[in-house]
Formats: sequence, structure tokens, C-alpha cells
Amino acid sequence: MKMAVVISLLLAFCLLLGGSAFAATPLEGLLPNGNFEEKPKPTNLKKTVLKGKYSLPKWEINGFVEYISGGPQPGGMYFAVAHGVHAVRLGNDASISQTIPVKPGSLYALTFGASRTCAQDEVLRISVPPQTGDLPLQTLYSSNGGDTYAWGFRATANVAKVTFHNPGIQEDPSCGPLLDAVAIKEFFPPMPTRDNLVKNGGFETGPHLLINSSNGVLLPPRQEDLTSPLPGWIIESLKAVKFIDSKHFNVPFGLAAVELVAGRESAIAQIIRTVPNKFYNLTFTVGDAKNGCHGSMMVEAFAAKDTLKVPFKSQGKGRFKTASVKFKAISARTRLTFFSSFYHTRVDDFGSLCGPVLDQVRVLPVA
Repeated sequence: MKMAVVISLLLAFCLLLGGSAFAATPLEGLLPNGNFEEKPKPTNLKKTVLKGKYSLPKWEINGFVEYISGGPQPGGMYFAVAHGVHAVRLGNDASISQTIPVKPGSLYALTFGASRTCAQDEVLRISVPPQTGDLPLQTLYSSNGGDTYAWGFRATANVAKVTFHNPGIQEDPSCGPLLDAVAIKEFFPPMPTRDNLVKNGGFETGPHLLINSSNGVLLPPRQEDLTSPLPGWIIESLKAVKFIDSKHFNVPFGLAAVELVAGRESAIAQIIRTVPNKFYNLTFTVGDAKNGCHGSMMVEAFAAKDTLKVPFKSQGKGRFKTASVKFKAISARTRLTFFSSFYHTRVDDFGSLCGPVLDQVRVLPVA
């Protein structure tokens, strides 16, 4: 009897702890039917066109939406579907959406495979009210067209309606972005530590990596730090920055880093707290991802009024080096900015943009 009481008390204690533990477990993985492999009923398809608002399982559709199988298409086109067999194509002013449970105030990143099909100026609009963003798909970062992106949002309620929309109008109504997988990841906000004033300085906290994410995940331009898919960091440039992992790339430290894939148009920044007139030491590591990116590279770093240019001769073998600069804070907030001076493509694939790797960014006060 005593044993039963003890077990009951232990179970109650575990449930109490487990409730908070489960509540603290971040959400991560594909959305329901996030890879579109759960097929619509044959009666809901006319050739490739989906018929009916709820014809695509787990999703709500509006407008001209096609259910596509990867590979050669009628008319001589070829659609790369990197994350499975099936995808959806959003025609003129068409959209797909799904409502998901979230935690108010929490930061999330959507990871999705997206590419343009037949129009040069295709745009994919992502929205989770009240936030919305337009993702230009003109630039192909990899030659196979199977780019993967991440987009961040902060939840304002218990549920969030995630919508992917093609705002464009083309002569051919079937022209539009291809979406081949959608996943989500919840983040705990990174904080400065006693050893580093930079939040997420090693880029260990980043978006979900889809299966077959061998090209990395592109972080779209103009992402503010409050909703960035790379927590703590601002993508303030005209082009994307790439989040890369140690499974598919050479990463100097830990499990992840960023690759500055579009020269001066690929910049990453963070604003840190500093004490005016105090001196600080900024250190960071640059290298190559061992992905065929070669040549004379240079990373430029800015901190307050100080600048450091770090040259790096890449032979594509995964080497790296660490650089440092001492700077004087001029205000209570100091912006750190990094970008690549030059443009690079892979030696085995001139259609794929690449660049130097940035990792292990640290700032400490000078004693």
C-alpha cells in the first residue's frame, strides 16, 4: 500500500515537472502534410489543377493551385522537387494556407523549399498576421533551382494562420512559384553570456533543416532581429545569407555557421549592448565550407567606427582562420556588421553562388 502511495506521488511529481517540460519543448518539424505527399482525391483534381477549397489535405487553397509531381513536365519544362515527390504551384493571385497552434510571444521560423518556374519576376508572399513579407525568387542561389528558405515570425495568439501567396499576375495563369515542403521551428530567445556579448554568436540556433537540405537554408534579405529566422541576427542586405550545417558543409565550430553567398549584397548584423568609451575585442572565424567555393575571399567586419578586412585564400578544403579587432564603443548600442567583399561561384558549378563562411563571433570587454 505504501509503495502504491509512493508511486502515485512520484507520478504526480513527474506530471508536474513533465507539464512544464512538455510546455518548454520547442515545436519543430514538418507542418501537417507539409511535404504535400498526402495526395488529394482523384475527384479533386482536373489534370494537375486542384478543385475545391479543401481539396489539398490539411491545407486551404484559393485560386489556381496545381498539384505537381517532380521531373519533366508537359511542354518541355522540368520541376526540381528536392524534398519529396510532390509540390504545389501557385498560379496568378493564388494561395495556400494552414492554421497551426502556437504560443503567444514565441519566435518561430518557417523553412520551405521554393523556386520560380517560368516568370523572371516571381515573388512568394509569406504571411502570419499581422506580419507579412515578400520573398523575391529572381535570384537562383543553386543551379538546380531547389532553393530552401526560412522566414521568421512572432506569434501573437494561440493559433497562427500561415499563408503562402503568389501576388503576381502573368499572361500564363499557371506561372508561379513552386512550393515543395514547409516545416516550422520554435526558438527560445538567445541571450548574451558572461563569455560573449553577442547573442547566438556561433549560429547554433537556426531554422529547421529539411531532409535533403544539402544546399543549406537561405535567410531572406531585410529580416529584423525581432523576427529573424536566425535568432539574434539581422539580415540587412539586398540578397540572402545562407545558414549551413556541419552534416553537409565544413563548419569551423559546432553544428552550424553562415555562408555569405552574395558578396556585398549579403550582409549580416547584430546590435549589442556596450558602455560608451569602453574598449572591446571582437573575434570571429572565417573559412570555406568545403563545397567547391574557391579563390581570394575577404570578409569585412564593422564595429562602431572600426573596420577590419580579413583576406582568406580558399582552396575549397574546409580551412579557416580567426581574426580580431579592438574597438571603442561610442554609444550604449554598437552595431556589428559582416559581409563578403567579393562574389564567388563554385568551381564545379558556376550557377551556384557561394562565399566565405562566418562562425564563432565573440565580443568581450578589454580588461
